[in-house]
Amino acid sequence: MRALKVTLPAAILMAGFLLCTSATYGKMEYMKKEGVKSCTYCHVKAGAKDLNDTGKCYAANDHSLAKCKAPEKK
Repeated sequence: MRALKVTLPAAILMAGFLLCTSATYGKMEYMKKEGVKSCTYCHVKAGAKDLNDTGKCYAANDHSLAKCKAPEKK
């Protein structure tokens, strides 16, 4: 019974952490490989899964920016 008093709240807390953490969609390896300094180079906004035109080109060209143009600065 005593173990249940400790284990149950710990399990609920862990489940909460797993449900509330945000997933990352981009990879730091891509940024390092391409020399990109910002997530918004390929994504619509930082932390978003949605890609801009450069990101779509990057995905379509075997993860290479060689054929992709740089995003327009706003």
